[in-house]
Amino acid sequence: MSELDRYLQAATRDNTRRSYRAAIEHFEGSWGGFLPATADSIARYLVAYAGELSINTLKLRLSALAQWHNSQGFADPTKAPVVRKVFKGIRALHPAQEKQAEPLQLQHLEQAVAWLEQEAQTAQSADNQPVLLRAKRDTALILLGFWRGFRSDELCRLQIEHVQASAGAGITLYLPRSKSDRDNLGKTYQTPALQRLCPVQAYIDWISAAALVRGPVFRGIDRWGHLSEEGLHANSVIPLLRQALERAGIPAEHYTSHSLRRGFATWAHQSGWDLKSLMSYVGWKDMKSAMRYVDANPFPVMPRIVEKPVIS
Repeated sequence: MSELDRYLQAATRDNTRRSYRAAIEHFEGSWGGFLPATADSIARYLVAYAGELSINTLKLRLSALAQWHNSQGFADPTKAPVVRKVFKGIRALHPAQEKQAEPLQLQHLEQAVAWLEQEAQTAQSADNQPVLLRAKRDTALILLGFWRGFRSDELCRLQIEHVQASAGAGITLYLPRSKSDRDNLGKTYQTPALQRLCPVQAYIDWISAAALVRGPVFRGIDRWGHLSEEGLHANSVIPLLRQALERAGIPAEHYTSHSLRRGFATWAHQSGWDLKSLMSYVGWKDMKSAMRYVDANPFPVMPRIVEKPVIS
């Protein structure tokens, strides 16, 4: 790969590249389309999957097809009037019903963490290292994900070298890139230590128990207690969270990794945070994005267990 190709490839995120590749394969393989495509064929492709695929998925397919034609030097057929008109008609006849993760309620967070702490104590007494490590890891991941409002991919890309934690004080986390950091400038996040449900102490306990000094913060653990050298994949956060909640006796089928982010946003909203402070803390750039995460039917008033974290 040439230096030029290497930089061009770095300009597109891995997840986007995989999604676009799958979209092109679907157009050619599943539907039987030909590339370069005509505007008419793309319009017929949209019609074929109008009632089957969501609006967002169809939009992603159009973006992938547009990117392929542009990168290959062909005119972009997705901009043709017939394609735009068909897509507009699909939106009118198949309006998107946005699915949102159930926000993790504070009482469920407390219940899950209490269960995980009990698991860790029992495992330590029984010298069961695999269970001890999983309990410590899951506690740290859930508490950091909640109080920092991180996405699953952000949690999975945390590196020990980029984290500074001080017991009883706070934690500073640096992410070289994230979904909201389109220019890859990097961003530093801070969260204070809490009297209970403390993400700082949970992080320190996990790193100490796992004897980690560098590399990914959150890793896979096999049944013998061996840690993976690689970080967890973002897709593994949902089953990890659900399993932890279910072990604590909490129905978890409606929870996803975004439940941590939405749970924090709803808690902050109920605790009196103004929208501007919430947007700055979590990293939302526009009000529409923030309002999607703030529960329209907020929880009963929750006890304040933390002062407003320092906004980075």
